[in-house]
Amino acid sequence: MKLRRSGRLVDMTHYLLQNPQTLVPLSYFADRYQSAKSSISEDLGIIKQTFEQQGIGSLLTIPGAAGGVKYIPYTGLEEATQFIEELSELIAKPDRLLPGGYLYMTDILGNPKLLNKIGKMFATAFKDTKVDIIMTMATKGIPLAHAVASYLDVPVVIVRRDSRVTEGSTVSINYVSGSSKRIQTMLLAKRSLETGSNVLIIDDFMKAGGTVNGMVNLLAEFQANVAGIGVLVESENVEERLVEDYISLVKLENVNERDRQIEVNPGNFLTVMSKSNE
Repeated sequence: MKLRRSGRLVDMTHYLLQNPQTLVPLSYFADRYQSAKSSISEDLGIIKQTFEQQGIGSLLTIPGAAGGVKYIPYTGLEEATQFIEELSELIAKPDRLLPGGYLYMTDILGNPKLLNKIGKMFATAFKDTKVDIIMTMATKGIPLAHAVASYLDVPVVIVRRDSRVTEGSTVSINYVSGSSKRIQTMLLAKRSLETGSNVLIIDDFMKAGGTVNGMVNLLAEFQANVAGIGVLVESENVEERLVEDYISLVKLENVNERDRQIEVNPGNFLTVMSKSNE
């Protein structure tokens, strides 16, 4: 289809946003718009500049016959700081407190707009990391993992506590819950992972880290690699943390059930991001 530059810019932008992390040959756009590659390169330069100015992401250009352009999503530091502050205020609302000191998080994990922003932030944190697949624990981590996967353009595997006949044979391990110290079981379908896969673990909440540590041990059974660990909320008041190397968006500092007060602060995401920008 033959389009004017304004039309090409809109259509190219839409295509790139819908296909993150995908290498697109310049010849694809040249054929799509019946335009010269030189014109396509100029258009991509405009899109790249706009993406970077607006904090949408960047375009990676790879030269050569097998090259092309790739959209790399990321969230800018200023936008990330503002969102984490808003997220902290949202989690700190007193009416979120449940009996036993638990927090109601279903509204956040069920909000597409919030999940979209959270997914992009984790994609930003691991944009320079080789990730083949994302792993999470059923059930609350599932929407979170899919949000991240949509920006990294990788599949998701789900670890469960009980077997499903639809998943075939499984690999299971026993692990010790970091908070309750109880022995529990987690399992994953054998077909889920290939040997040597680079796996990003995503979870919604981490206290002592027993569940995340269990997933790390489960990956060892598949001879897969831990590419990174990302958690939405981490709890600060923990005697022993079973996981050390991870990235969190917010940190639960204190929960006072009697006074119905919840203290929430930024996690280590902003610190990690600031160091990577130096």
